[in-house]
Amino acid sequence: MDKTPTIGVLTSGGDAPGMNAAIRAVTREAICNGMKVKAIYHGYQGLIDGEVKEFQTQDVSGIIQRGGTIIKSARCAEFQTPEGRKKAYKTLQREKIDALIVIGGDGTFTGARNFSMEYDIPIIGLPGTIDNDLWGTDATIGYDTALNTITDCIDKLRDTGASHDRIFLVEVMGRDAGFLTLNAAIAGGCEAAIIPERAPVPEQIEEAIKRGQRKSKNSSIILVQEHAFEGGANKVAQLIEQVHPEYSTRVTVLGHLQRGGSPTASDRILASRMGVAAIQALLDGQRNVMVGIQNDEITLVPLNKAIQQKKDIKEDSWHAIATLSL
Repeated sequence: MDKTPTIGVLTSGGDAPGMNAAIRAVTREAICNGMKVKAIYHGYQGLIDGEVKEFQTQDVSGIIQRGGTIIKSARCAEFQTPEGRKKAYKTLQREKIDALIVIGGDGTFTGARNFSMEYDIPIIGLPGTIDNDLWGTDATIGYDTALNTITDCIDKLRDTGASHDRIFLVEVMGRDAGFLTLNAAIAGGCEAAIIPERAPVPEQIEEAIKRGQRKSKNSSIILVQEHAFEGGANKVAQLIEQVHPEYSTRVTVLGHLQRGGSPTASDRILASRMGVAAIQALLDGQRNVMVGIQNDEITLVPLNKAIQQKKDIKEDSWHAIATLSL
């Protein structure tokens, strides 16, 4: 009878650059330690439907530089129900999977926590989300790549904005957190960042425009986090035009291009370190924890804390916009 430990790995929720690097690291570290690896396609939906394939080393060759996830991802409402989780557990039993490694964000970890409370299976989470909103880790897999993508778009928009004396409102992803928006605004030299952590009052917009005028700028770029203001960047543009009809405003919604592209070196390294750490955590008997990184050191954080604690934006980051854009 085969008693070789078997690890299941899945990606869930929104895709993030670096997920493939994490899958690669998990697979190779597990095999190196005498384990079997079974990839579960389409996240929790695939776990329910039994979309499982055993991975060998060659299955993860040549993927570290690829964006997205080779094992696909999905959002699964059925897994939020006890009946759905029961089906998922039957798949684990049938495939003889002894532990799960899940790569995703807040929703993925919430599902993992609920699953682990009902069934006795060790679960390790890897923070794969461009939003960087999980407590207990300084960075999440995919955040650095998305931040660089947004900054590149800002640089291009500034060229055309300066040519036409326009104000650009750029809508940025981030779910309920403003990390991408705020830090992209700093990196891109923007006049303002409208984020959920701060009330987007008209006075903030007015001050942003005044800062641009004091610098004798003929264009301004304001970043708007997608859920920071009802109506998004289009509504902010309307507010500006009502108060300053002399300004020409243009709205750019970056959308899903923020998720795409080859992961940066930083994301490849982070994902690889976390993937190795996930297997080591299982070997050490850990369960129901998220692998994080703090001060460049790998840490293990209880899933409950990673989900429930709020990750705060540092005040000095906010202050940097107000001062550096003067």
